[in-house]
Amino acid sequence: MPGTMTAEGKKPPSIQATFEDALAKLPDGYVDGYFGNRSWGVTVKRSGDGKRTWLYGEELGGTDIVSFNLYRLAGRGSALNPCEMSSAKVIEFVLGFEPRPAKAASRS
Repeated sequence: MPGTMTAEGKKPPSIQATFEDALAKLPDGYVDGYFGNRSWGVTVKRSGDGKRTWLYGEELGGTDIVSFNLYRLAGRGSALNPCEMSSAKVIEFVLGFEPRPAKAASRS
């Protein structure tokens, strides 16, 4: 709702800001994880200048995928470009994806 305030009297972050924060927390490269109680494999690549983030995810043992590019635009924020799916699906996935904790290196 426009004008909604938190208990601290601050405006809550926008969905876009929450999405970008969750995306920033995902590691570069490949990671296994879970979304909707299903196993997923996700690859994240970021351009050297930080202006583009690409994500491709596929349900392991299933047929669902998520794919998009996020472009950071000078002076205009960012532009989300999903690949043949809705922005809502992409946002829901990034907000709900839980990477599997990294395994500790084994000692020989």
